[in-house]
Amino acid sequence: MVGNHLLQHRELSATAIGVATYIQSLPDGAPVGIKALAGRFPEGEVRIASALRELERHGYLERRRERLEGGRVVTRTYSYNKPGSAPGEPPPPPDREPVPDPDPAPEQKPDPAPESEAEAAPEAQPPRPGAADLLAGLRRRDPRLLLAERDVRRLAPSVSAWLERGVDPETVARVLSSGLPEDMRRPASVLAYRLTALLPPHLPLAPPTPAARPSARPDPLQNCDGCDKAFRAPTPGRCRSCPPAAAAAA
Repeated sequence: MVGNHLLQHRELSATAIGVATYIQSLPDGAPVGIKALAGRFPEGEVRIASALRELERHGYLERRRERLEGGRVVTRTYSYNKPGSAPGEPPPPPDREPVPDPDPAPEQKPDPAPESEAEAAPEAQPPRPGAADLLAGLRRRDPRLLLAERDVRRLAPSVSAWLERGVDPETVARVLSSGLPEDMRRPASVLAYRLTALLPPHLPLAPPTPAARPSARPDPLQNCDGCDKAFRAPTPGRCRSCPPAAAAAA
Protein backbone atom coordinates (compact mmCIF):
# COMPACT_ATOMS: atom_id res chain seq x y z
CA MET A 1 0.00 0.00 0.00
CA VAL A 2 1.35 3.39 -0.99
CA GLY A 3 -0.13 6.39 0.80
CA ASN A 4 -1.59 9.42 -0.93
CA HIS A 5 0.83 11.59 1.05
CA LEU A 6 3.48 10.28 -1.33
CA LEU A 7 1.50 9.85 -4.53
CA GLN A 8 -0.03 13.33 -4.29
CA HIS A 9 2.91 15.09 -2.72
CA ARG A 10 2.96 18.65 -4.05
CA GLU A 11 6.69 19.31 -3.62
CA LEU A 12 8.12 16.09 -5.04
CA SER A 13 8.83 15.70 -8.73
CA ALA A 14 7.26 12.92 -10.75
CA THR A 15 10.63 11.20 -10.91
CA ALA A 16 11.03 11.29 -7.12
CA ILE A 17 7.49 9.90 -6.55
CA GLY A 18 8.12 7.13 -9.05
CA VAL A 19 11.48 6.22 -7.52
CA ALA A 20 10.02 6.18 -4.00
CA THR A 21 7.13 3.94 -5.11
CA TYR A 22 9.55 1.57 -6.83
CA ILE A 23 11.83 1.38 -3.77
CA GLN A 24 8.89 0.60 -1.46
CA SER A 25 7.89 -2.27 -3.75
CA LEU A 26 11.28 -3.96 -3.55
CA PRO A 27 12.09 -6.85 -1.22
CA ASP A 28 14.47 -6.37 1.68
CA GLY A 29 18.11 -6.15 0.68
CA ALA A 30 17.50 -5.05 -2.91
CA PRO A 31 20.09 -2.61 -4.26
CA VAL A 32 18.75 0.93 -4.54
CA GLY A 33 21.91 2.85 -5.37
CA ILE A 34 22.13 5.41 -8.15
CA LYS A 35 23.70 3.02 -10.61
CA ALA A 36 21.20 0.25 -9.83
CA LEU A 37 18.23 2.58 -10.33
CA ALA A 38 19.72 4.13 -13.46
CA GLY A 39 20.09 0.64 -14.87
CA ARG A 40 16.40 -0.05 -14.20
CA PHE A 41 14.89 3.22 -15.52
CA PRO A 42 15.59 5.25 -18.68
CA GLU A 43 16.40 8.33 -16.60
CA GLY A 44 20.11 8.93 -16.27
CA GLU A 45 22.19 8.98 -13.11
CA VAL A 46 21.87 12.75 -12.75
CA ARG A 47 18.04 12.69 -12.58
CA ILE A 48 18.05 9.62 -10.34
CA ALA A 49 20.49 11.28 -7.93
CA SER A 50 18.35 14.42 -7.87
CA ALA A 51 15.22 12.36 -7.10
CA LEU A 52 16.97 10.58 -4.22
CA ARG A 53 18.03 13.92 -2.76
CA GLU A 54 14.39 15.10 -2.93
CA LEU A 55 13.23 12.02 -1.05
CA GLU A 56 15.93 12.57 1.57
CA ARG A 57 14.87 16.17 2.05
CA HIS A 58 11.25 15.17 2.62
CA GLY A 59 12.03 12.25 4.93
CA TYR A 60 11.24 9.29 2.66
CA LEU A 61 14.85 8.14 2.47
CA GLU A 62 17.88 8.26 4.71
CA ARG A 63 21.34 7.29 3.58
CA ARG A 64 24.02 6.63 6.17
CA ARG A 65 27.71 5.88 5.82
CA GLU A 66 28.45 2.85 7.99
CA ARG A 67 31.57 0.78 8.55
CA LEU A 68 31.27 -2.99 8.35
CA GLU A 69 33.12 -5.44 10.58
CA GLY A 70 35.86 -5.91 7.99
CA GLY A 71 36.53 -2.17 7.91
CA ARG A 72 34.76 -1.53 4.61
CA VAL A 73 32.60 1.60 4.47
CA VAL A 74 29.20 1.29 2.77
CA THR A 75 26.18 3.51 2.28
CA ARG A 76 22.96 2.06 3.74
CA THR A 77 19.64 3.35 2.47
CA TYR A 78 16.66 3.39 4.86
CA SER A 79 13.21 3.75 3.25
CA TYR A 80 10.23 5.14 5.20
CA ASN A 81 6.65 4.60 4.07
CA LYS A 82 5.55 7.76 5.81
CA PRO A 83 7.96 10.32 7.25
CA GLY A 84 6.72 11.77 10.49
CA SER A 85 9.67 12.62 12.63
CA ALA A 86 9.98 16.18 13.83
CA PRO A 87 13.27 18.01 13.34
CA GLY A 88 15.75 17.07 16.03
CA GLU A 89 14.01 13.78 16.90
CA PRO A 90 15.42 10.42 15.86
CA PRO A 91 13.91 9.10 12.62
CA PRO A 92 11.18 6.51 12.88
CA PRO A 93 12.28 2.88 12.61
CA PRO A 94 12.59 1.79 9.00
CA ASP A 95 9.89 -0.43 7.59
CA ARG A 96 12.46 -2.66 5.91
CA GLU A 97 15.99 -3.90 6.48
CA PRO A 98 18.71 -1.45 5.58
CA VAL A 99 19.87 -1.88 2.02
CA PRO A 100 23.61 -1.41 1.56
CA ASP A 101 24.74 0.55 -1.46
CA PRO A 102 28.22 -0.49 -2.40
CA ASP A 103 30.69 2.32 -2.59
CA PRO A 104 31.48 3.29 -6.12
CA ALA A 105 34.67 1.66 -7.18
CA PRO A 106 37.59 4.05 -7.15
CA GLU A 107 38.47 5.31 -10.54
CA GLN A 108 41.24 3.16 -11.81
CA LYS A 109 43.68 4.72 -14.20
CA PRO A 110 44.76 2.40 -16.97
CA ASP A 111 48.23 1.06 -16.64
CA PRO A 112 50.57 3.02 -18.83
CA ALA A 113 51.50 1.20 -21.96
CA PRO A 114 55.01 -0.16 -21.77
CA GLU A 115 57.39 2.10 -23.55
CA SER A 116 59.31 0.68 -26.41
CA GLU A 117 63.05 0.71 -26.26
CA ALA A 118 63.11 3.66 -28.66
CA GLU A 119 60.67 5.68 -26.54
CA ALA A 120 62.17 4.84 -23.17
CA ALA A 121 63.93 7.72 -21.50
CA PRO A 122 67.66 7.30 -21.87
CA GLU A 123 69.59 6.72 -18.69
CA ALA A 124 71.95 9.41 -17.55
CA GLN A 125 75.36 8.69 -18.98
CA PRO A 126 78.44 9.22 -16.83
CA PRO A 127 80.58 12.20 -17.87
CA ARG A 128 83.48 11.61 -20.19
CA PRO A 129 86.90 11.11 -18.62
CA GLY A 130 88.62 14.42 -18.18
CA ALA A 131 85.47 16.54 -17.96
CA ALA A 132 85.67 16.98 -14.18
CA ASP A 133 89.43 17.61 -14.32
CA LEU A 134 88.90 20.30 -16.95
CA LEU A 135 86.45 22.13 -14.68
CA ALA A 136 88.61 21.75 -11.60
CA GLY A 137 91.63 23.12 -13.49
CA LEU A 138 89.92 26.32 -14.60
CA ARG A 139 91.12 28.07 -11.44
CA ARG A 140 94.65 27.92 -12.88
CA ARG A 141 93.44 30.24 -15.65
CA ASP A 142 91.37 32.50 -13.40
CA PRO A 143 91.40 32.18 -9.57
CA ARG A 144 87.74 33.25 -9.50
CA LEU A 145 86.81 29.96 -11.17
CA LEU A 146 87.32 28.03 -7.96
CA LEU A 147 84.34 25.63 -8.08
CA ALA A 148 82.79 23.53 -5.35
CA GLU A 149 82.87 19.78 -5.86
CA ARG A 150 79.09 19.64 -6.27
CA ASP A 151 79.32 22.27 -9.04
CA VAL A 152 81.97 20.20 -10.81
CA ARG A 153 79.73 17.12 -10.70
CA ARG A 154 76.76 19.16 -11.96
CA LEU A 155 78.62 20.77 -14.86
CA ALA A 156 80.67 17.74 -15.94
CA PRO A 157 77.90 16.30 -18.20
CA SER A 158 77.70 19.65 -20.06
CA VAL A 159 81.46 19.61 -20.64
CA SER A 160 81.10 16.04 -21.91
CA ALA A 161 78.62 17.28 -24.53
CA TRP A 162 81.31 19.62 -25.89
CA LEU A 163 83.91 16.88 -25.97
CA GLU A 164 81.53 14.50 -27.71
CA ARG A 165 81.07 17.09 -30.47
CA GLY A 166 84.74 17.06 -31.29
CA VAL A 167 85.90 20.13 -29.34
CA ASP A 168 89.32 19.58 -27.79
CA PRO A 169 89.69 20.21 -24.02
CA GLU A 170 92.00 23.21 -24.52
CA THR A 171 89.37 25.00 -26.62
CA VAL A 172 86.64 24.24 -24.06
CA ALA A 173 88.77 25.63 -21.24
CA ARG A 174 89.59 28.76 -23.24
CA VAL A 175 85.93 29.44 -24.06
CA LEU A 176 84.92 29.02 -20.42
CA SER A 177 87.67 31.14 -18.89
CA SER A 178 88.12 34.04 -21.33
CA GLY A 179 86.21 37.32 -21.25
CA LEU A 180 84.63 36.77 -17.85
CA PRO A 181 82.66 39.67 -16.30
CA GLU A 182 84.58 41.74 -13.80
CA ASP A 183 81.86 41.61 -11.14
CA MET A 184 81.32 37.85 -11.42
CA ARG A 185 79.76 36.57 -8.20
CA ARG A 186 78.58 33.10 -9.13
CA PRO A 187 81.16 31.45 -11.38
CA ALA A 188 79.24 28.18 -11.57
CA SER A 189 76.19 29.96 -13.01
CA VAL A 190 78.34 31.77 -15.58
CA LEU A 191 79.94 28.50 -16.67
CA ALA A 192 76.56 26.74 -16.83
CA TYR A 193 75.24 29.50 -19.10
CA ARG A 194 78.26 29.36 -21.40
CA LEU A 195 78.20 25.58 -21.64
CA THR A 196 74.55 25.73 -22.72
CA ALA A 197 74.36 28.89 -24.82
CA LEU A 198 77.66 28.40 -26.69
CA LEU A 199 77.37 24.67 -27.32
CA PRO A 200 78.59 24.11 -30.88
CA PRO A 201 76.69 21.87 -33.31
CA HIS A 202 77.82 18.42 -34.27
CA LEU A 203 80.45 18.28 -36.95
CA PRO A 204 78.96 17.43 -40.35
CA LEU A 205 79.94 14.12 -41.79
CA ALA A 206 82.99 14.28 -44.02
CA PRO A 207 82.28 13.57 -47.70
CA PRO A 208 83.30 10.09 -48.73
CA THR A 209 86.75 9.84 -50.28
CA PRO A 210 86.50 8.64 -53.89
CA ALA A 211 88.07 5.28 -54.41
CA ALA A 212 91.38 5.42 -56.27
CA ARG A 213 91.30 3.94 -59.72
CA PRO A 214 93.59 1.00 -60.23
CA SER A 215 96.63 2.14 -62.29
CA ALA A 216 97.04 0.58 -65.73
CA ARG A 217 99.77 -2.03 -65.89
CA PRO A 218 102.72 -1.05 -68.09
CA ASP A 219 103.42 -2.97 -71.27
CA PRO A 220 105.83 -5.88 -70.92
CA LEU A 221 109.45 -5.60 -71.93
CA GLN A 222 110.26 -6.83 -75.46
CA ASN A 223 113.62 -7.35 -77.25
CA CYS A 224 113.85 -5.31 -80.45
CA ASP A 225 114.17 -7.48 -83.54
CA GLY A 226 116.49 -4.89 -85.16
CA CYS A 227 118.90 -3.76 -82.46
CA ASP A 228 118.14 -6.26 -79.69
CA LYS A 229 117.47 -3.44 -77.22
CA ALA A 230 114.79 -3.85 -74.59
CA PHE A 231 111.68 -1.75 -74.96
CA ARG A 232 108.08 -1.86 -73.72
CA ALA A 233 105.38 -2.88 -76.14
CA PRO A 234 102.27 -5.02 -76.03
CA THR A 235 103.71 -7.38 -78.69
CA PRO A 236 107.23 -8.27 -79.95
CA GLY A 237 108.66 -6.17 -82.84
CA ARG A 238 110.98 -3.27 -83.36
CA CYS A 239 111.67 -0.30 -81.12
CA ARG A 240 111.04 3.25 -82.23
CA SER A 241 114.73 3.78 -83.13
CA CYS A 242 114.77 0.99 -85.68
CA PRO A 243 113.04 1.28 -89.08
CA PRO A 244 110.23 -1.14 -89.87
CA ALA A 245 111.25 -4.57 -91.10
CA ALA A 246 110.07 -3.87 -94.73
CA ALA A 247 112.20 -0.74 -95.00
CA ALA A 248 115.26 -2.53 -93.66
CA ALA A 249 114.88 -5.33 -96.26
CA ALA A 250 114.62 -2.86 -99.15
